[in-house]
Amino acid sequence: MRHARSTFLFLLLTSISFATPSTQIWNPSTDTQPFGTYHLGFDGYLRTDSHPIAANMYDAGVTAGVLPWKKLQAEVGVDYMWTAPHSVSNAYPVYFNAKLTTPEDSLFKNSPALAVGGYNFGTKSGITSQDIAYFLAAKTIPAIGSLPSPGRFSVGYYQGDGKVLTDENGNAANDGCILTWDRTMSEISDKLWLCVDYASGKSSNGSLSIGGAWAFTKKISVLVAEDFFNDQQVGGKPTFTVQLDINL
Repeated sequence: MRHARSTFLFLLLTSISFATPSTQIWNPSTDTQPFGTYHLGFDGYLRTDSHPIAANMYDAGVTAGVLPWKKLQAEVGVDYMWTAPHSVSNAYPVYFNAKLTTPEDSLFKNSPALAVGGYNFGTKSGITSQDIAYFLAAKTIPAIGSLPSPGRFSVGYYQGDGKVLTDENGNAANDGCILTWDRTMSEISDKLWLCVDYASGKSSNGSLSIGGAWAFTKKISVLVAEDFFNDQQVGGKPTFTVQLDINL
C-alpha cells in the first residue's frame, strides 16, 4: 500500500466511502439527532466527468439520538455503503459513527456549540477502517441592527488511519482542518438552507462542497451539492450529490 500503483488501485475502489453522522454536506456538524428520534439518510455521489478514479458511491444509513439531556447530547449511527462499479470495499459495506455534543449557549452565555466524535469506522482493517476522529466548534453570528445574521461558522480538526487515508504516493495524509459556513435563507424561505463545506488534506477525505437543501416538510428534506476534491489524483473528478433526509 506504500507504492503509488497499489495506492492508485485502492483509491479507485474506495475513494469516497464514508459513514455519515449528522453532517453539513460532506463533513460532520455540531448538530445532533434529538433523543428518541431516528434519522434515515439516502445519499448518492455521482461522478460528473469520466476519470480513471470514477466510482459512484451510495449510502443508506440510520442515526439515533441517545441522550435525554438538553445541554449534553449524543447520537450513534450505522450505514450500508457500496460503490459502482464493483469494489473491494463492497465486501465490507457496514460502517459506524458516534458523536457527543453541547449546543450553543449551553456552557455559558454565547458559548459555541461543541462536538467530538468519529465516523468511517469500517469493519476491515486497511480497507474500510478510515476511523476518523474529529473535534468541532460552531457559532451562529447574531443579527446586528437591521443587518441579518450572516449564518453559522464551524471550525474543527480531524485525524484518521494513516494506512487508509493516503495521498497519491501512498504516504499518510490522515489529518486536516474542517471549515464550514451554513445558513437558513429566511429572506427567501425558511425551507431553504445553503452551505459551503471544506476539509483540508490530500486524501480522498479532502474536499470542498457547495450546495443547499430544501425542506419539503419538517421531517423530509433533499440536499443537492457539488463536491470538488483537493487532489483529483486521489479523489477523482468532482461528484454531484443528492441526499434524502427523513426524520422519524
